[in-house]
Amino acid sequence: MSVSKKKDQVSTTTAVSIPELITRLRIAYPDAHCELNYQSAHQLLVATILSAQCTDVRVNQVTPALFARYPTITDFAAAERADLEEIVRPTGFYRQKARYIQESSQKILLEYGGEVPADMTELLTLPGVARKTANVVLGEIYGIADGITVDTHVKRLAKLLGLTQFSDPKKVEHDLMVVIPRDSWIEISHLLIFHGRRICFARRPNCPACPLNDICPSAELV
Repeated sequence: MSVSKKKDQVSTTTAVSIPELITRLRIAYPDAHCELNYQSAHQLLVATILSAQCTDVRVNQVTPALFARYPTITDFAAAERADLEEIVRPTGFYRQKARYIQESSQKILLEYGGEVPADMTELLTLPGVARKTANVVLGEIYGIADGITVDTHVKRLAKLLGLTQFSDPKKVEHDLMVVIPRDSWIEISHLLIFHGRRICFARRPNCPACPLNDICPSAELV
């Protein structure tokens, strides 16, 4: 049965034990972490903007040259747009991403004193920043759990595990925030992303090797 068919059949009322789920994922992925490379809040913001519709691996191939060329927020704000576009071109949607990066840098300088804000509402005013990017920055840099980062892996696995019936990231995030304890909001994204990249592949999940195969409501449908 195809994975898309399997998704349609996942129960929307999960019997999965959340503590058991988190415990098993912690054991399986003790090193789960953000795999984007960065050295500052602004670099993480830039890298996360670049990660839209792009793999972290590809972003990490681009950012060394990008951060060397533009080491500060001021440098990004004053960059020649065409030069910035050329460097980020390999990440896709490069014109839009270059605009978001430059305009968000300018706004941070003008309105936030050059410091990436540690507030969800303020982060969401930055060009190109939606809840996914804001949650990454808040969680990674400031240790603030104001929501749950929902990328393609988290969205897909949440549905397979019966934690949501939705595909819209905002609705998925809401459902996860209801069932996941707040002190695990930052961690759960890393755990699910690692699981999605290493075992629960989009095209062909490796259910026999999955540490959740006896509690996942989708395992029997593979």
